[in-house]
Amino acid sequence: MSDVEAIKTGSDLLRGDIAEELSSGTASFGERSQTLLKFHGTYQQDDRDLRKERRETGSEKAYQFMVRSRIPGGVLSAQQYLVHDELATRYGNGTLRLTTRQGIQLHGVLKGELRATIRAIDAALLTTLAACGDVNRNVMACPAPPATPLQASVAAAAHELAAHLTPRTRAYHELWLDGEKQSEPEAEPIYGPSYLPRKFKIALALPDDNCVDAFTQDLGFVAEERDGTLAGYTVLAGGGMGSTHGKHETYPRLATPLASIAPRELLEVAEAVVTVQRDYGDRANRKHARLKYLVQERGIDWLRGEVEHRIGRRLADPNPVRFQGARDHLGWHAQADGNRYLGLHVASGRIADRVTALVRRGIRAVLERHRAGVHLTPQQNLLLTGISPRDVGAVDALLRSYGVETDPAKLGIRRAALACPALPTCGLAVAEAERALPAVVDLLERELARLGLGGEEIAVRMTGCPNGCARPRTSEIGIVGRSLGIYDVFVGGDAAGRRLNEVLARGVPQNELIGVLRPLLQRWKVERLPGEAFGDFAARAKIESWRPAPLDERDAALVRS
Repeated sequence: MSDVEAIKTGSDLLRGDIAEELSSGTASFGERSQTLLKFHGTYQQDDRDLRKERRETGSEKAYQFMVRSRIPGGVLSAQQYLVHDELATRYGNGTLRLTTRQGIQLHGVLKGELRATIRAIDAALLTTLAACGDVNRNVMACPAPPATPLQASVAAAAHELAAHLTPRTRAYHELWLDGEKQSEPEAEPIYGPSYLPRKFKIALALPDDNCVDAFTQDLGFVAEERDGTLAGYTVLAGGGMGSTHGKHETYPRLATPLASIAPRELLEVAEAVVTVQRDYGDRANRKHARLKYLVQERGIDWLRGEVEHRIGRRLADPNPVRFQGARDHLGWHAQADGNRYLGLHVASGRIADRVTALVRRGIRAVLERHRAGVHLTPQQNLLLTGISPRDVGAVDALLRSYGVETDPAKLGIRRAALACPALPTCGLAVAEAERALPAVVDLLERELARLGLGGEEIAVRMTGCPNGCARPRTSEIGIVGRSLGIYDVFVGGDAAGRRLNEVLARGVPQNELIGVLRPLLQRWKVERLPGEAFGDFAARAKIESWRPAPLDERDAALVRS
C-alpha cells in the first residue's frame, strides 16, 4: 500500500486533521491534509514564479489554493456563474479557468479564505466535493442545449450519474459548511474507507458527436438512438491519457468497447465498474493505478465477467461506435425552444480581462443584462444559452464592444487549441503550456500561410507534463512538456477522438517546435488526399522523426518573447 492509501484509510472518511490545520493560522497544510483536501475540491499550490526570490530572502513559498467546482455536464445558471466571477475578485487572482472536464477553477485563493469560498459555491447550489481526488470526478456530457428527447435524456443522465457516485461522507459539510459533527454511523457504500486507487473519469456522448472525448475516459457511455429517443448506451472502458516520461509501464490508452446496455442499467453498470476498480486497482503504485491498466493487462473480457458477476446477469455485446467528429459548438445556433445560444471561444479556458479583449467583463455584462444560461464545453469554451432572437444583435454588439470575437471563422487554428494551466501554479508542471501556446500557435499559423495552407484547421493541444489534462495524445498535434522549455511532439490524432497520435520527435526546444513540424506540413500540402485532414495524413504517413528545420530569427524572437 502506498503512503496515500494509508492517509485515506486513516482519515475518518476524509476528515483527517483538516479542521485543526484550518484554524492554525499558517499559510499552508501538511502533506496528509493536502492529500485529503483534493477530495474536497482544492489543491494546495504556490506561485512557482516567486520560488527563487522567496528562497533567497528566506521567505516561505507563496502558498495559494486552486478551488474547483464540480458541474455535471457543465450546465449552470447565470447567477451561479456570476458567483464564481465575484469570488474570483474577492478571493482569487481575478480570473476564472474553464477546465477540459466542464468545471470552473478559481486560482490564488488563500488558506484563510478557503472556507468562505467553498461556502459561497455551496450557497449557489453547486459543490466542490469530488471535483478532485480518488473518486469519480465531474461527469461530462455534450454542452449544447438539448434539441431532441435523446439529448435531453443524456443530459439528465449525467446529473443522475454524478449524484449516484458522489461520496456520502459528512466530512465536507462539517469542515466547510455547518460545522456539525455527524453522530450517526457513517459508511461509503460504493467507495469504502479507502476510496479508489486513483481518480476516475466518466463521460456521456451523443451518437454523432464526440465532443466529450469518450475514448479517453475510464468509462464512456455512447448513446444509442431509436426514433429520436434514447435506446441505450454502448459502454467504453479503460481510457486515460496520463503517462510518465521514461516509464514504459505507464501509457495513454483509448477505451475498449465493453457492452451495450439499456438506459435503466446505466447507474448499476457504472457502479459495478467503479467497484471493480476499487477492489482490483493497484494501490501500491499510483502511477499504475488507473482502470486502463486493469483492462490492458487483464483484458476486457475479464472486466466484463466481473461486472456481470456484480450485477447478476449477462451483458449484451457492444454495438459499433461511429463518431464522425467532435463539435465545438462555437458561434450562433438555434435552440429547440426558439431561442438562440452563442458559443464563445475562451483561449485556454482563461476568462480574464487583458489589453486585447475584456472577456470577463463582456461575459458578465451579457449575463447581467440578458440572464443567459451558461454551459461549459470540453474544449474550455463557454456557451451563452437561452437568448431571445430579438436580442441576438444586441448581445453580439455588446461582446464586440469589449473586444470579444463572436465569429469562430475568424479564429483560425486557435479555434481548436487547448492547453493546461501548467506554470506557475501546477505543482506537476515541468514546462510551460498555457503561457507558451499563443506564441506557438502564432508561429504555426504563419508557417501555414507561408506554405499556402492559410485557413486550414489543425487541432493543437499543449501540456506542461505528460499527465494529459488537455488530452494532447488524441490531438492532430500534441505538444507535451518534458522539462523547462523542452517538449515531445506527437502527430496523427483525428477529429473524432478515435485514434492516439504517435511521436514525431522527442526533446524539442520550444523555439524549434515549428521547425520539427515544417517537413511534415510540407508533405501534407503535396501528398494529401482530397480533403484529408493533417492528423489523418500524419497517421497514414506514419512519420516517426524528422530533422528539425531552424526558425528564422524573427520567429525565434517571437518564441523567446
